[in-house]
Amino acid sequence: MESKTKVRLAILEADTLSREAGEQHTYTSVFTYLFQQASHPCLLSEFFTITTHDIVNDQSAYPSLDSVDAILITGSRCSAYQDDAWILKLVDFTQKAVSTEGKVKVIGICFGHQIVGRSLGAPVTVNDKGWELSVVEMKLSEKGKEVFGKDSLRIQQTHHDMVSSLPSGTLPIAETNACSVQGMLIPGKIFTLQGHPEFTGQIVSEILKKIREGGGIDEGEYKSGMARVLEEHDGVIVGQALLRFMRGQI
Repeated sequence: MESKTKVRLAILEADTLSREAGEQHTYTSVFTYLFQQASHPCLLSEFFTITTHDIVNDQSAYPSLDSVDAILITGSRCSAYQDDAWILKLVDFTQKAVSTEGKVKVIGICFGHQIVGRSLGAPVTVNDKGWELSVVEMKLSEKGKEVFGKDSLRIQQTHHDMVSSLPSGTLPIAETNACSVQGMLIPGKIFTLQGHPEFTGQIVSEILKKIREGGGIDEGEYKSGMARVLEEHDGVIVGQALLRFMRGQI
């Protein structure tokens, strides 16, 4: 991190974690903690300012694109292919951010990854192979290996929807047997991941319980997820890559 110029990051919260992870957690708080770990031994506050925007409950909460250098669209229990008013507004805002051609860099995580895919014209669908849950190993593309400095990557997953095909003009980052578009990149402009680098095992454990209680997964799927939820993962490595991207180094 050479420059002292601060990157202005706006986190667009597409859901709340309070029902899963306790009132002490928000998407902004878990991403801030991830980025603090990823920037160590430097102080995150030396290089970034972070604002939070509740885009679900307040559609006037969006930042001006002139006031930010990057946006991060979080996960959500909603589906990116739905046509709720707030989702349509988010797709429109994302398209406008993408149209800045890198002046405002766009990051999408899980639901955010799917929103970016939709904004670029890619289909977003329910995955007929079912849920991907807990720590999952992803096969990296050649570009993914370059970005992360590894041959494979392990991060938390909690999704049943997916971007079904790679949008035109984007580079693939990773894939799994269940989901061929695990991330996409346009250097200097767009960086997305289907998984959750910001999630801890505790957070995912609570989400798994909620999904099981709601009938989304059966007991076998729940036990399989719980058996892997506390495994080591590469969230901090992903966080470091996201920081480099926002600073124009990817």
